[in-house]
Amino acid sequence: MTVSHDEKVVREFSKQAPAFGDPRLNMEFTVNLARLAQFMEPELDLEDVALEVAAGTGLVSRAIARRVRHVTALDLTPAMLEQGKREADADTLTNVTFTRGDAAGLPYLDRSFTLVVCRFALHHVADPAAVLREMVRVSRPGAAVVVADLVRDEAIGDADVDRFERLRDPSHRTILPAGQIAEMLAAAGAEVKRTDRFDLVRPLEPWLEQSHTPDEAAAQIRKELADELAGAGPATGMRPSEVEGGLHFTHSNAFFCAIAP
Repeated sequence: MTVSHDEKVVREFSKQAPAFGDPRLNMEFTVNLARLAQFMEPELDLEDVALEVAAGTGLVSRAIARRVRHVTALDLTPAMLEQGKREADADTLTNVTFTRGDAAGLPYLDRSFTLVVCRFALHHVADPAAVLREMVRVSRPGAAVVVADLVRDEAIGDADVDRFERLRDPSHRTILPAGQIAEMLAAAGAEVKRTDRFDLVRPLEPWLEQSHTPDEAAAQIRKELADELAGAGPATGMRPSEVEGGLHFTHSNAFFCAIAP
Protein backbone atom coordinates (compact mmCIF):
# COMPACT_ATOMS: atom_id res chain seq x y z
CA MET A 1 0.00 0.00 0.00
CA THR A 2 1.34 3.41 -0.99
CA VAL A 3 1.83 5.81 1.91
CA SER A 4 1.09 9.45 1.13
CA HIS A 5 3.52 12.17 2.11
CA ASP A 6 1.06 13.58 4.65
CA GLU A 7 0.81 10.13 6.24
CA LYS A 8 4.61 10.00 6.47
CA VAL A 9 4.64 13.39 8.19
CA VAL A 10 2.01 12.32 10.74
CA ARG A 11 3.78 9.00 11.37
CA GLU A 12 7.24 10.52 11.86
CA PHE A 13 6.17 13.49 13.95
CA SER A 14 3.89 11.42 16.14
CA LYS A 15 7.05 9.60 17.24
CA GLN A 16 8.85 12.88 17.88
CA ALA A 17 6.05 14.67 19.76
CA PRO A 18 6.92 13.71 23.38
CA ALA A 19 10.48 15.03 23.15
CA PHE A 20 9.90 17.80 20.61
CA GLY A 21 10.75 20.50 23.14
CA ASP A 22 13.81 18.71 24.57
CA PRO A 23 16.82 21.00 23.96
CA ARG A 24 19.23 18.05 24.06
CA LEU A 25 17.48 16.35 21.14
CA ASN A 26 15.89 19.20 19.22
CA MET A 27 18.55 21.89 19.10
CA GLU A 28 17.26 23.40 15.85
CA PHE A 29 13.91 24.26 17.42
CA THR A 30 14.89 25.01 21.00
CA VAL A 31 18.34 26.59 20.96
CA ASN A 32 17.35 29.11 18.28
CA LEU A 33 13.87 29.86 19.62
CA ALA A 34 15.06 32.95 21.48
CA ARG A 35 16.88 34.13 18.36
CA LEU A 36 13.69 33.82 16.32
CA ALA A 37 11.64 35.59 19.00
CA GLN A 38 14.17 38.43 18.93
CA PHE A 39 14.00 38.51 15.12
CA MET A 40 10.19 38.78 15.35
CA GLU A 41 10.27 41.38 18.14
CA PRO A 42 9.74 44.45 15.90
CA GLU A 43 6.59 42.84 14.47
CA LEU A 44 4.96 41.78 17.75
CA ASP A 45 2.04 43.77 19.09
CA LEU A 46 -0.33 43.14 21.98
CA GLU A 47 -3.23 43.52 19.52
CA ASP A 48 -1.92 40.88 17.11
CA VAL A 49 -4.06 37.94 16.06
CA ALA A 50 -1.35 35.48 15.06
CA LEU A 51 -1.12 32.13 13.27
CA GLU A 52 1.69 29.59 13.42
CA VAL A 53 1.59 27.29 10.38
CA ALA A 54 2.88 23.70 10.64
CA ALA A 55 3.41 24.52 14.30
CA GLY A 56 4.31 21.14 15.74
CA THR A 57 3.80 21.56 19.48
CA GLY A 58 3.46 25.31 19.06
CA LEU A 59 6.89 26.25 20.42
CA VAL A 60 6.75 29.62 18.66
CA SER A 61 3.10 30.18 19.55
CA ARG A 62 3.84 29.61 23.21
CA ALA A 63 6.96 31.78 23.09
CA ILE A 64 5.02 34.80 21.78
CA ALA A 65 1.66 34.15 23.49
CA ARG A 66 2.13 36.82 26.14
CA ARG A 67 3.12 39.36 23.47
CA VAL A 68 -0.02 39.03 21.31
CA ARG A 69 -3.78 39.02 21.78
CA HIS A 70 -4.27 35.48 20.45
CA VAL A 71 -2.27 32.89 18.54
CA THR A 72 -3.45 29.77 16.71
CA ALA A 73 -1.04 26.84 16.37
CA LEU A 74 -2.01 24.76 13.33
CA ASP A 75 -0.46 21.40 12.52
CA LEU A 76 -1.23 18.19 10.68
CA THR A 77 -0.16 15.80 13.47
CA PRO A 78 -2.64 15.28 16.35
CA ALA A 79 0.06 14.00 18.73
CA MET A 80 2.02 17.24 18.26
CA LEU A 81 -1.04 19.37 18.99
CA GLU A 82 -1.95 17.33 22.05
CA GLN A 83 1.58 17.65 23.43
CA GLY A 84 1.58 21.40 22.79
CA LYS A 85 -1.81 21.82 24.48
CA ARG A 86 -0.57 20.01 27.59
CA GLU A 87 2.50 22.23 27.76
CA ALA A 88 0.48 25.42 27.16
CA ASP A 89 -1.92 24.43 29.94
CA ALA A 90 1.01 23.77 32.26
CA ASP A 91 2.29 27.29 31.51
CA THR A 92 -1.23 28.74 32.09
CA LEU A 93 -1.38 30.15 28.57
CA THR A 94 -5.05 30.85 27.85
CA ASN A 95 -4.75 32.64 24.49
CA VAL A 96 -3.31 29.78 22.41
CA THR A 97 -5.62 27.64 20.29
CA PHE A 98 -4.40 24.32 18.83
CA THR A 99 -5.99 23.35 15.52
CA ARG A 100 -5.46 20.46 13.11
CA GLY A 101 -5.09 21.54 9.51
CA ASP A 102 -3.11 21.45 6.28
CA ALA A 103 -0.51 24.19 5.78
CA ALA A 104 -1.09 24.09 2.01
CA GLY A 105 -4.84 24.64 2.42
CA LEU A 106 -5.41 26.82 5.47
CA PRO A 107 -9.00 26.69 6.80
CA TYR A 108 -9.27 30.47 7.15
CA LEU A 109 -10.74 33.34 5.18
CA ASP A 110 -8.52 35.83 3.38
CA ARG A 111 -6.94 38.57 5.52
CA SER A 112 -7.65 36.89 8.88
CA PHE A 113 -4.35 37.41 10.77
CA THR A 114 -2.00 40.27 11.61
CA LEU A 115 1.04 38.00 12.03
CA VAL A 116 1.76 34.64 10.36
CA VAL A 117 4.81 32.48 11.06
CA CYS A 118 6.12 29.12 9.83
CA ARG A 119 9.16 27.59 11.44
CA PHE A 120 11.30 24.73 10.05
CA ALA A 121 8.47 23.16 8.05
CA LEU A 122 9.09 24.05 4.39
CA HIS A 123 11.68 21.28 4.00
CA HIS A 124 9.00 18.75 5.01
CA VAL A 125 6.09 19.87 2.79
CA ALA A 126 5.34 18.65 -0.70
CA ASP A 127 4.64 22.12 -2.10
CA PRO A 128 6.42 24.91 -0.18
CA ALA A 129 5.26 27.57 -2.65
CA ALA A 130 1.63 26.65 -1.89
CA VAL A 131 2.27 27.00 1.85
CA LEU A 132 3.77 30.47 1.39
CA ARG A 133 0.88 31.53 -0.86
CA GLU A 134 -1.56 30.43 1.82
CA MET A 135 0.34 32.29 4.53
CA VAL A 136 0.20 35.50 2.51
CA ARG A 137 -3.46 34.94 1.59
CA VAL A 138 -4.62 34.79 5.22
CA SER A 139 -2.47 37.80 6.22
CA ARG A 140 -4.04 41.22 6.54
CA PRO A 141 -2.47 44.02 4.45
CA GLY A 142 0.79 45.06 6.06
CA ALA A 143 0.97 41.98 8.28
CA ALA A 144 4.34 40.36 8.93
CA VAL A 145 4.89 36.96 7.34
CA VAL A 146 7.82 35.28 9.11
CA VAL A 147 9.49 32.15 7.74
CA ALA A 148 12.33 30.23 9.40
CA ASP A 149 13.84 27.17 7.79
CA LEU A 150 16.88 25.14 6.92
CA VAL A 151 18.51 26.45 3.75
CA ARG A 152 20.89 24.85 1.32
CA ASP A 153 24.44 26.19 1.60
CA GLU A 154 25.87 26.93 -1.83
CA ALA A 155 29.29 25.70 -0.68
CA ILE A 156 28.16 22.06 -0.67
CA GLY A 157 27.89 22.06 -4.46
CA ASP A 158 26.07 19.06 -5.92
CA ALA A 159 26.14 16.97 -2.73
CA ASP A 160 22.80 15.28 -2.13
CA VAL A 161 22.17 16.51 1.40
CA ASP A 162 18.48 15.61 1.16
CA ARG A 163 19.36 11.91 0.87
CA PHE A 164 20.86 11.98 4.36
CA GLU A 165 17.94 13.94 5.76
CA ARG A 166 15.50 11.37 4.35
CA LEU A 167 17.54 8.46 5.70
CA ARG A 168 17.15 10.01 9.11
CA ASP A 169 13.48 11.06 8.68
CA PRO A 170 11.47 9.84 5.64
CA SER A 171 9.08 12.81 5.91
CA HIS A 172 11.89 15.16 4.79
CA ARG A 173 11.50 16.54 1.25
CA THR A 174 13.92 19.26 0.12
CA ILE A 175 16.16 21.91 1.68
CA LEU A 176 15.76 24.99 -0.49
CA PRO A 177 18.31 27.74 -1.17
CA ALA A 178 17.56 30.94 0.75
CA GLY A 179 17.18 32.83 -2.51
CA GLN A 180 14.46 30.46 -3.69
CA ILE A 181 12.44 30.95 -0.49
CA ALA A 182 12.70 34.72 -0.94
CA GLU A 183 11.55 34.37 -4.55
CA MET A 184 8.56 32.27 -3.47
CA LEU A 185 7.55 34.90 -0.92
CA ALA A 186 7.79 37.58 -3.59
CA ALA A 187 5.77 35.45 -6.03
CA ALA A 188 3.09 35.12 -3.34
CA GLY A 189 2.92 38.92 -3.19
CA ALA A 190 4.93 39.60 -0.03
CA GLU A 191 7.96 41.89 0.17
CA VAL A 192 10.95 40.55 2.08
CA LYS A 193 12.17 43.27 4.46
CA ARG A 194 14.67 41.50 6.75
CA THR A 195 16.67 38.26 6.82
CA ASP A 196 18.99 36.49 9.26
CA ARG A 197 21.31 33.68 8.16
CA PHE A 198 23.50 31.54 10.39
CA ASP A 199 24.97 28.05 10.80
CA LEU A 200 24.33 25.61 13.63
CA VAL A 201 26.81 22.83 14.43
CA ARG A 202 24.87 19.91 15.88
CA PRO A 203 25.90 16.63 17.56
CA LEU A 204 24.87 13.71 15.40
CA GLU A 205 23.59 11.23 18.00
CA PRO A 206 20.82 13.36 19.60
CA TRP A 207 19.62 14.28 16.08
CA LEU A 208 19.24 10.60 15.21
CA GLU A 209 17.67 9.81 18.57
CA GLN A 210 15.06 12.55 18.19
CA SER A 211 13.68 11.05 14.98
CA HIS A 212 13.94 7.40 16.13
CA THR A 213 16.06 6.67 13.07
CA PRO A 214 16.27 2.90 12.43
CA ASP A 215 19.59 1.33 13.42
CA GLU A 216 20.60 0.40 9.87
CA ALA A 217 19.97 3.92 8.51
CA ALA A 218 21.70 5.52 11.51
CA ALA A 219 24.75 3.32 10.99
CA GLN A 220 24.89 4.29 7.31
CA ILE A 221 24.73 7.99 8.16
CA ARG A 222 27.48 7.63 10.78
CA LYS A 223 29.72 5.75 8.37
CA GLU A 224 29.36 8.16 5.46
CA LEU A 225 29.96 11.22 7.64
CA ALA A 226 32.97 9.60 9.30
CA ASP A 227 34.37 8.55 5.90
CA GLU A 228 34.06 12.10 4.58
CA LEU A 229 35.70 13.52 7.69
CA ALA A 230 38.59 11.06 7.31
CA GLY A 231 39.00 11.93 3.64
CA ALA A 232 37.94 8.44 2.62
CA GLY A 233 34.52 9.23 1.19
CA PRO A 234 32.73 11.77 -1.02
CA ALA A 235 31.21 15.02 0.21
CA THR A 236 27.85 14.43 1.86
CA GLY A 237 26.77 18.07 2.13
CA MET A 238 26.40 17.60 5.90
CA ARG A 239 29.77 19.29 6.62
CA PRO A 240 30.84 16.82 9.32
CA SER A 241 33.24 17.75 12.10
CA GLU A 242 34.55 16.28 15.33
CA VAL A 243 33.79 18.22 18.51
CA GLU A 244 35.11 16.92 21.84
CA GLY A 245 35.46 13.47 20.33
CA GLY A 246 31.91 13.30 18.96
CA LEU A 247 30.69 13.40 15.37
CA HIS A 248 28.86 16.63 14.49
CA PHE A 249 27.36 18.14 11.34
CA THR A 250 26.28 21.62 10.23
CA HIS A 251 22.86 22.98 9.30
CA SER A 252 22.41 26.37 7.63
CA ASN A 253 19.40 28.37 8.77
CA ALA A 254 17.61 31.47 7.53
CA PHE A 255 14.87 33.70 8.92
CA PHE A 256 12.77 35.88 6.63
CA CYS A 257 10.41 38.70 7.54
CA ALA A 258 8.14 39.72 4.68
CA ILE A 259 5.23 42.15 4.57
CA ALA A 260 1.90 41.08 3.10
CA PRO A 261 0.40 43.26 0.36
